[in-house]
This record gives sequence, C-alpha cells and structure tokens, in this order.
Amino acid sequence: MSSGARVLVVDDEKNITLVIQAMLQKAGFDPVVFNDPKLALEALEEEEFLAVVTDLYMPGPGGMEILARAKTTHPELPVVVITAFGSVESAVQALKSGAFDFITKPFDQTELLNVVTKAVQTCEARRREPIALLPEVVVSAPGISSIIGASAPMQDVFKVIAKIAPSSSTAMIYGESGTGKELVAMEIHRNSLRARKPFVKINCAAIPAMLIESELFGYERGAFTGAVTSKPGRFELAHEGTLFLDEVAEMPLEMQVKLLRVLQEQEFTRVGGLSTIRVDVRIITATNKDLEGEVRSGRFREDLFYRLNVVPIRLPSLRERREDIDALVRYFIQQFAEKLKVKVTSIEPACFEALRAYAWPGNIRQLENVLERMVLMADEPVLRVQDLPEEIRPAHLPLLHGAGTPEAGIDEPASFKEIVRQRTQSVERELIEKALEETGGNVTRAAEKLGLSRKGLQLKMREIGIRRG
Repeated sequence: MSSGARVLVVDDEKNITLVIQAMLQKAGFDPVVFNDPKLALEALEEEEFLAVVTDLYMPGPGGMEILARAKTTHPELPVVVITAFGSVESAVQALKSGAFDFITKPFDQTELLNVVTKAVQTCEARRREPIALLPEVVVSAPGISSIIGASAPMQDVFKVIAKIAPSSSTAMIYGESGTGKELVAMEIHRNSLRARKPFVKINCAAIPAMLIESELFGYERGAFTGAVTSKPGRFELAHEGTLFLDEVAEMPLEMQVKLLRVLQEQEFTRVGGLSTIRVDVRIITATNKDLEGEVRSGRFREDLFYRLNVVPIRLPSLRERREDIDALVRYFIQQFAEKLKVKVTSIEPACFEALRAYAWPGNIRQLENVLERMVLMADEPVLRVQDLPEEIRPAHLPLLHGAGTPEAGIDEPASFKEIVRQRTQSVERELIEKALEETGGNVTRAAEKLGLSRKGLQLKMREIGIRRG
C-alpha cells in the first residue's frame, strides 16, 4: 500500500472527524477532513483520493449523493459509508448503489482501520488493471441524446435547454471552440415545438463578406454575374424551424444591420429581388468571443446584441468539467472501435490518468480527434501510455523529453502517475499565480478568470502550497 495514501473523510460531527483523522494519521494515511459535505463534493471533483469515508445522513448533500458523485467521476474509487446503529436497510441500499463497505456507529477503530486499508489497496489494484469500457456508459439528462455530461456545469446547461426549448425565444450560446455549441443548438431545436421542421445552420466565419447576404437571404436570377437561376437563402429554408448562426461575432457590420431588420420585422427581400418574403424562424446564435467586449469596441452592434442575447447559455470548457472526461473517453473509444472495426476493449489506468490531466485547449473536439487516432493506431485491445499522440506527450511524459533520468524508468504505473501529478501541479501553480498577480491577489476574481469556484480555488491553493501575501 502507498505510504501517505489520501483518504477523504466526511462527517458533519466534528468530534467524529477528529477521531478518524487522528486514527488514520497514526496508521500512515493522509486524511483530508470535511464537516461540510458541499466542500467535500468540491474536493472530490478537484483532488485525487484513494478512498472515501462518509457519514450517510448529513445536512445538505448526504452520503448517498457523495457516493453517486464518486461512482460517476471516479468509478474505481471505493466509498465506505458510516451509518447509525440499526440502519441496516440504509447500509444495504448503499451497498446496492456501489458502496465498498459500511460501518455502524459507534464504530470500532480497528474495524474502521481494516476497512479503510482494504479500500485503499483495492483502489490501487483497480488503478493498475486495464479499465474495461463495456457496458457503454453515457451520462446525460432526460431528453438529451447527443451531449454527455454529469458535471454540475453541464447539468445547469441541460436545465436551461429544458426550460427554453418549448419557446421560440432567441438564445446565444457562449463557449470556447470545440465545446459543443452546435450540439446544444440542435438539442434546443430537437426538444422544441419546431422539432419536425428544418434545423438550418450557417458558419458566419466561413463565408466571405460579399457572399453572406446571398447565403442568408437568397438571390434572384441575374442579381449578379453567375446567378443563372434563383436560389432561396437560409432564412427561407428554415421557415417554421430553427436557424443556427455560428460564430455570429464574425458577421460584417453592414450585414448586422440587415439581420437586425429581419429579426424585428420577420421579413426580407432576396438579393436582386423586389418582393418581400415573410418567415417564421427561431434564431439561435453562438460565439467563442466576448460579445459585450465586441460591442464596446464597435465591432458588433449593441441593438443587435440585445436582440440575440435574450437567453445566454454559457457552455463550460472541458477544463471546467474534468469529471466528465471519463464518460467522454469511454464513449468515444466505443464509438470509434465500432466505426473503424478495431477491437479496443479497455484502457490502461495510467493512460486514462494522462487524458484526465491534460489541459485540452481544443476541448471536446480535440479529445475526440485524439481518441480516434489512438483507436485507429492501437496495436492491442488495451490503449496504453505509448499510444498517446506526440502533441499530448510533452505535457504528460516529461521523461521522454529529458525531464527525468533514464535510469529511473517508468515501469510502475505509480511512477507515471507521480510524474503526471507533479507536472500538472506545476502548470496549475503557474496559472494560479498568474491569475492572482493579474487580480492583485483577489481570490474571487482570480477564481472567475480560471473558471473555478472561490472555494475550489482555495482548495487547490492549499493543495499545492500557494499562500496569499
């Protein structure tokens, strides 16, 4: 068993946690103790543990919720639940839900220590074994079929989709490239009253400024050189359905004026045409830019911004929803193995750890592309560390680039995991210190810049030893 194995301990009774903390420390463990289960859930998402010990009944999130979150984000993590004497039915329910074991209060210290030791050893063994991908794991929300996400930020997105889908309100989706903005737009349409009508999309950044008007509104025969026939535009094609304007911030100012008129009057004229065409179209837009900043700089019309920004939806980056990476990795591997007719059935824990720790600047799109390449090039049914592509290896395999000694080797999975942990902490330290410097040491503002909660940033600062002032 690893020396100093980290164990998450959660109980709203401070005296209980003090006893467990002292007992585990004496036995060589590194207990991380919380009396507030909400803070424990944050730590569970942002830190690494080899076991969890939690009381079953607590104010706020209870032990069953902690168990459910652990099974979703870290399936290999054993959870030991503590129940009051006589609550055998609750303990059985916890075991059915995936708990590793249970202990009743008042507990025997030797018994608790034995159970925790066994849990840690089990976790270490699980992390050495290849992780089977089947049965298929897809976590989403009722009515959502194309988006995977059990994390709190994604559950918030799903709630907004469910709330606004039945209406015809205009929605603006904000998010970095590769976060799945088009999928969100499609789900809004698919869950709307317009679902049987067309979903039409156009990427405003991919069409030259001189052509975007004819693409949106269509043109009449003879309107310009080469217009040998009349052609309907995207607005006509989307009549009674949904029009998705991707990268709307790239639309030229002169075109923004015409778009605003269509939104206000629900009518337009084809390029070179005379007759007015009326349409009933729901507009959903998306951008990876700060549109309010674009308005302040004069690159985007303020009146159009307010027309489009009726319901803003902020899509988190993959860095902000790391707990979803496991399900996404499993899903993509299964999909590509089937599509490419390749027999890949499991993934090495160290490889999984590297995928979890990577920053993913290209978000889900980058993760999808990487996994397609790995599945296609795999020589064995198990994806291993050596299958990671070169663009990921510099961040996660420093030994291959002179960051360690050849003699040390990386034969043991724990060695690789330690390398990943150290490198990840180095990157996190650099980002956090930069954010604190830019905000004058203001933790709240620094957390906003990093896409973390204030408490999440405080936990991370404590973990890697950053002190203010």
